[in-house]
Amino acid sequence: MNVREDAYKIINNAIADAMPDVAVKSFLQGLDIQKEILLVSIGKAGYQMAKSAYEVLEYRIGKGIVITKYGHSSGNIGPIVVYEAGHPVLDENSVKATEAVLEMVRGLNEDYVVIFLVSGGGSALFESPLIPLAELQDINRQLLACGANIVEVNTIRKRLSSVKGGRFAEACAPADVISIILSDIVGDPLDMIASGPAYPDKSTRSEAAEIVRKYGLKLSENALKCIASETPKTLSNVKTYVTGSVNQLCTSAAVTAESMGYQTVILTSSLDCEAKEAGKMLSAIARYHNNDNKALAFIAGGETVVRLTGKGMGGRNQELALSAAEGISGLSNVCIFSVGSDGTDGPTDAAGGIVDGNTANILKQQGLSINAVLADNDSYNALKECGGLVITGPTGTNVNDFCVVLKGKKTK
Repeated sequence: MNVREDAYKIINNAIADAMPDVAVKSFLQGLDIQKEILLVSIGKAGYQMAKSAYEVLEYRIGKGIVITKYGHSSGNIGPIVVYEAGHPVLDENSVKATEAVLEMVRGLNEDYVVIFLVSGGGSALFESPLIPLAELQDINRQLLACGANIVEVNTIRKRLSSVKGGRFAEACAPADVISIILSDIVGDPLDMIASGPAYPDKSTRSEAAEIVRKYGLKLSENALKCIASETPKTLSNVKTYVTGSVNQLCTSAAVTAESMGYQTVILTSSLDCEAKEAGKMLSAIARYHNNDNKALAFIAGGETVVRLTGKGMGGRNQELALSAAEGISGLSNVCIFSVGSDGTDGPTDAAGGIVDGNTANILKQQGLSINAVLADNDSYNALKECGGLVITGPTGTNVNDFCVVLKGKKTK
């Protein structure tokens, strides 16, 4: 039993099972749409979701636009024009692409329906800001650096945008909107995924003001006025459906592990804490069960956060994995990995990281202190030095992150 080889089988199978193709196709095949169809697809899985929709609807789509991350598409899809833009920090192409969408849906009547495909990353990619772009970029950087969770981040983003927090659905009215969502947020809060462009907003301006105070965000007077504004609380022209989530990702990982002889436990699908703390917890689980003469797999899904204290390079999954390395140092036949299902972890080309009982010693021999590396948020370069990067390339899906402790049987 080679736990590291098994880890890659689990990663590949779980991501394959989380691809939106089958879910989007089966859902659209069950719809009876009599109106003129426009298609809008946003997010890191935007291209794959739009491609799947086109394979079902084809000539029935009059126009369409995809907005996805750089490197996540392969050209236009029939009449559907593909734009690539910035993520995790939006850029001018995000705004230009969103303006193209707003122009496409402007002036629609009841004879039209907008099929709106949403996946994670839509908050940065789909944006028409109410404040100058440079200021919005700065606020997004502040939010990413302070350790705010995704719900807090999107509560702020909604109020600085003319398309988030239900405002895109308002722009489409009186046309109907059918929103099909690939969820990347713990608990599937529909008003928070991609900041809820076509869903009534449950967050309030008082909650937004508290987030500003909590993290000491530096906002202009104009931005503060936006924070004090309220978002749509009811929408009459939208129907919303979820086609995939992190629960499916964890279940698939468990099924693959069991097929290879591991006894599996899904710890949670709502992991929500600092990445370093999650890594320490998983290594503690590995140590506790180290003497069991069983093959075990402990699985968790969700989204951790990183508090930036240094100037290195990495992402939350890489930081989680590296923080687990010290705790499993010296343990044979044990590995821990953490991976983002979209294939991108932070501003890097890695999907995540993987460590085993030898990782800490390899880094020590190279003069690298794990604690110092983590303090500098430089998990990418450290994991690169010890063969600990998980690189998948853009996957075409995005249903959050998953991490796994694999412990093989004790060797004699």
